[in-house]
Amino acid sequence: KLNEEKAALLYVEIDRNPLFEGTAVKEDRSLMNICFVMTEKYADLAPQFLEFAKSKGMVGIKGHRLVGGFRASTYNALPKESVQALVDCMREFEKMHVK
Repeated sequence: KLNEEKAALLYVEIDRNPLFEGTAVKEDRSLMNICFVMTEKYADLAPQFLEFAKSKGMVGIKGHRLVGGFRASTYNALPKESVQALVDCMREFEKMHVK
């Protein structure tokens, strides 16, 4: 149940935020490895978001070296507060770049 809550928290933000989009179709989304990219319109901001996220304490969200984008691992030991911190980071970055 907690893993479903953590995944839902992040997927809602990915779907809501105009900067990001998920890489998997909704019915195939993972509860443990949540992959997302910048939308085409904001693709050039990907390196900036990665650095911004790092400055906020987000580590290990860089996606696969061949696929790119971002990956948030929400395994059992990860507290919901950590997912909320990533969502807050995404919202703050949005405020900086979407007018």
